[in-house]
Amino acid sequence: MPWLRIRLKTGREQADSVSEAMERCGALAVMLEDAGDEALFAGPGHDSPRLWAQTSLSALLPADIEPTRFADEVAALLGIDKPPAWETDLLPDQDWERVWMDRFQPLHVGADLWICPSWLAPPPPPAISVVLDPGLAFGTGTHATTSLCLEWLATHSLAECELVDFGCGSGILAIAALKLGARSAWAIDIDDGALAVTCENAVRNEVHGRLTATLPDSLPAGIQADVVVANILAAPLIELAPHLAALTRTGGVLLLSGMLEQQAAEVGLHYSRNFIVESCQRDGWALLVCRKTPSGD
Repeated sequence: MPWLRIRLKTGREQADSVSEAMERCGALAVMLEDAGDEALFAGPGHDSPRLWAQTSLSALLPADIEPTRFADEVAALLGIDKPPAWETDLLPDQDWERVWMDRFQPLHVGADLWICPSWLAPPPPPAISVVLDPGLAFGTGTHATTSLCLEWLATHSLAECELVDFGCGSGILAIAALKLGARSAWAIDIDDGALAVTCENAVRNEVHGRLTATLPDSLPAGIQADVVVANILAAPLIELAPHLAALTRTGGVLLLSGMLEQQAAEVGLHYSRNFIVESCQRDGWALLVCRKTPSGD
């Protein structure tokens, strides 16, 4: 099966945000390359070099994706009226999963949490490792939106907590919470493929007995959790505000991510009636930490 490649150029400051937006809108992989002729070198104390002043982004998508619609969705997520100029071509089939696997390395989050691809050996204890095979589901931990959620989970006590991961993707957040001490977790997604990957990853991490993966409509009525995580997009976060508020116990925490920094204030307004809302940012993306007050019931 051939693959669709969408290529565009952007500046250093926008490259990370555009890349992440492309992946959140359905790109299976995004490669960043030099768009000019600029040599970069990692300096002392830096794990990787900075991005090029002019960066070329190549997004790989299934061939049946309509490129204009994809570009418009990326622009909408970035909060701009018109997408950058782009071009497309078709690539012959090859083992793209292998190419992607070769580029993915373990991710260290917080003091002891590691996110490790299933084809590499995890670090030894006392490290807490989530061994992940994301397949085509979103969620490897490398996105700012995901890593912000992971860092919150890794730096707060989850002992005996019940958690809901709404829009679970690969199951990374629910599985990490269980390995960090949560008692049980519900992993919810509208995509059957994401639920299948989540279940496989739960088995791989030996937490499948404490995780339930389900479609939103199959979630039992009246479920409430100590921690609810929703790493999706700004528009559905606004639309789902009453539902996500109802899922969160009084005194519990609702983590909202997947929004751009400039969208955080608008999203937060829809939760301020039920929650005390705090915000933190990374690479142009935001996490809202919402604590449910007694008046929020």
